[in-house]
Amino acid sequence: MSDDVVAPVESGAPASSDPPERDITDGGPEMVQFLDAEGRRVELTEVNQPYASYLDDIDDEAVKRLYRDLVLVRRVDAEGFALQRQGELGLWPSLLGQEAAQVGAGRAMRPQDYAFPGYREHGVAWCRGVDPINLLGMFRGVNHGGWDSNANNFHLYTIVIGNQMLHATGYAMAVQRDGAVGTGDPDRDTAVMAFTGDGGTAQGDFNEALVFAAVAHAPVVFYVQNNHWAISEPNDRQFIIPPYQRARGFGFPGVRVDGNDVLASYAVTRAALERARSGQGPTLIEAFTYRMGAHTTSDDPTKYRIAAEVEAWKRKDPIDRVRKYLLAQGAVDEDWLAAVDAEADELAGRIRRECQQMPNPPHEAMFDKVYAEPHPVVERQRAEFVAYQASFDE
Repeated sequence: MSDDVVAPVESGAPASSDPPERDITDGGPEMVQFLDAEGRRVELTEVNQPYASYLDDIDDEAVKRLYRDLVLVRRVDAEGFALQRQGELGLWPSLLGQEAAQVGAGRAMRPQDYAFPGYREHGVAWCRGVDPINLLGMFRGVNHGGWDSNANNFHLYTIVIGNQMLHATGYAMAVQRDGAVGTGDPDRDTAVMAFTGDGGTAQGDFNEALVFAAVAHAPVVFYVQNNHWAISEPNDRQFIIPPYQRARGFGFPGVRVDGNDVLASYAVTRAALERARSGQGPTLIEAFTYRMGAHTTSDDPTKYRIAAEVEAWKRKDPIDRVRKYLLAQGAVDEDWLAAVDAEADELAGRIRRECQQMPNPPHEAMFDKVYAEPHPVVERQRAEFVAYQASFDE
């Protein structure tokens, strides 16, 4: 029987709702990879060959800089988690295990490119120059996102799942109309990146964004970090075909990359961004990775996944493979690695001090940004609230 022919279900026999068993650590033969789990460079193949040239200027010194990024980003994430557990933050969404996917993508962007994150893109924020303390301020509840999104070309975190995909597409369409695409000027041509997780692909906003991006030929790269769990829902409850294959139905390319390989993530993203900037339209990248921690600090992943699965992915750790590569190349020694760890400790200490020293905003500040202009109803509510607060001092 042809693979394209679906066998009919026999009368009286219910169709099975159980998904086929699969190895969720295997990205399949179409996944682009340059550095395997043991830190060895992968030979060129038909799959990764098209992206090899985007690593031509990545020497061992550049890999050392990427390693530093990975270590510091992981430490920022660990500090955020610890601060929440100690009551200093209201919530923290961990990126543990996804560092290479984010750093590779973030470092592939040019200064004029613009990023639209979800709420877990701490690594992309780092690469765009956002001080980690500003990320913590939002989760501490003392600001609305305390970074200048125009200075960093990194939009505010988006808690509404998938909403940022439409934001990014609209911005990309505006970039087109500003004449900042396909000019041949590397300092002017601009691309936009939209980041989401595998769970976000099930949202209507995600699919609408793909429609608009396709028909507008917009300079946008959709970057799906497939970490295999949408809170407690596994991939097989979110989609039947891998996210990267979905792009084909909208009429533009999709590619799956090893999201635990920072070199592959960088190369594939760089290629997609150059395609967008030159006016060739959108690309969908699926970074095949894994969330090794909890969805957020309010989640207990032991309730829905087995420990063996996590252990299998730990052997694919994105930082370990770069460390192994650098050591094997003789590019670093233990003293250099220890110096990076010491820098991470220093960064963590600063984050902790500055987080704890953040002043709380006055309670009445909640009324400041409800409307762009003063509103009589809001002002009346403000006055009532201030009077109520003052009554406790009498």
